[in-house]
Amino acid sequence: LAESIERGLRERAIDAAKEMLQTVPPLEVVNNELIPALDRVGKGFEKGTVFLPQLLMSAEAAKAAFQVLKEYLPAGENSGAPQILLATVKGDIHDIGKNIVKVLLESYRFRVLDLGKDVAPEAIVEAARTKKIPLVGLSALMTTTAPAMAETIRQLRAADLPCKVVVGGAVITQDYADTIGADCYAADAMESVHYAQQILGT
Repeated sequence: LAESIERGLRERAIDAAKEMLQTVPPLEVVNNELIPALDRVGKGFEKGTVFLPQLLMSAEAAKAAFQVLKEYLPAGENSGAPQILLATVKGDIHDIGKNIVKVLLESYRFRVLDLGKDVAPEAIVEAARTKKIPLVGLSALMTTTAPAMAETIRQLRAADLPCKVVVGGAVITQDYADTIGADCYAADAMESVHYAQQILGT
């Protein structure tokens, strides 16, 4: 199973998960095969030995295997997990980066509330408040929409919500993230996962 995930072979990962379930408890499969395989791929991506298409294929394979395993996990195993809110900020219609982050977070068993693209600050604040969201991820791909990210963070802070904010996107830098008061700048999708693990303790 781990090899299928690392090679990004979705169908093989599904078959391997079904086979393992016959002799291994589902949670053990997740903890001993699925997550370590994703970690290795993630580390390879950070070192530059694994490239984005491979990372995505591996995440998709892990997600498919997890769907098989989920049916055998005790109910509520994942449903109580804190939700992470993701949105591409107002005026920006690019969501590939956000979607990559979503796939990776979900394959690490985080629950994601995806508000989509071109999302107004007010909608993000409202969702964060009503759903008691602990972590908000904001994406912007254009310099013209970066100010909308700043405005969203301003409104989240003004609403006095306790959530952390992680930002990313092609035009966002560490300096800009610091300037607008983000809690974390994620240079790539794996950094978002690491930050979520740090904040949400899983």
